[in-house]
Amino acid sequence: MLQIGFKCNRGVVRKNNEDACFLIPNQDVYIVADGVGGNNSGEIASSTAVESLASFVKAGDLKNCKTPEEIFGFFTEAVDSANRDVFEMNQENLHYRGMATTIVMTYIHDGNAYVTNIGDSRAYLFRGGKLKRITKDHTYVNELIDKGIITAKEAESHSQKNVITKALGAEPQAEPDFYKVALERGDIMILCSDGLYGEVGEDRMTELLKNACENNTKMNDLCADFVDEAILAGGRDNITVISIRV
Repeated sequence: MLQIGFKCNRGVVRKNNEDACFLIPNQDVYIVADGVGGNNSGEIASSTAVESLASFVKAGDLKNCKTPEEIFGFFTEAVDSANRDVFEMNQENLHYRGMATTIVMTYIHDGNAYVTNIGDSRAYLFRGGKLKRITKDHTYVNELIDKGIITAKEAESHSQKNVITKALGAEPQAEPDFYKVALERGDIMILCSDGLYGEVGEDRMTELLKNACENNTKMNDLCADFVDEAILAGGRDNITVISIRV
């Protein structure tokens, strides 16, 4: 059994909200997207992507996918379909030229979380008082970290820390990463855009999660606490978070 919460907020600096989220509880699929692009087209990219992914899931035969290979094959097709939808809009309408979106989504099935991501929206797992990041950011600074050019600490203040190297709809083909995580009773999964973790450090996120576990906080209230914390820290970006407790 899962307890679900979500919250999406514009923040205090941005004039519009380019984040989007979609929950399909009867299929146990949960999606967060963070759009990029000028002329408000980031909004169009993220909303188009989550709607396309949701439509694919609802119309598909996900429940009959039994093995990890079949499940990730299904989500590969879902991402390809959504990428095609956003990319075609990108190419056909000058107003939308250059738009794209990050995606992080999870499918909970048979005690496992199957996670798909493109860009720098993240999935985390909180277990036993510790927060662990599941996904890897597709960003320029992350490539520098991987190559040993800069440290993770240096990346936090790097002038190009927001430059993403992969996004859905930016190219004719999408290249998502996939992760499988075995879940345990009491685990909390977090899906979020960078508007959360960019303002609220992982140490503070851990504190809020510990408090939520100690007080048996509802997941909607936990999401509200995350958003409030991000706004207190500056709220310089849109903030979206989905919390899933096993």
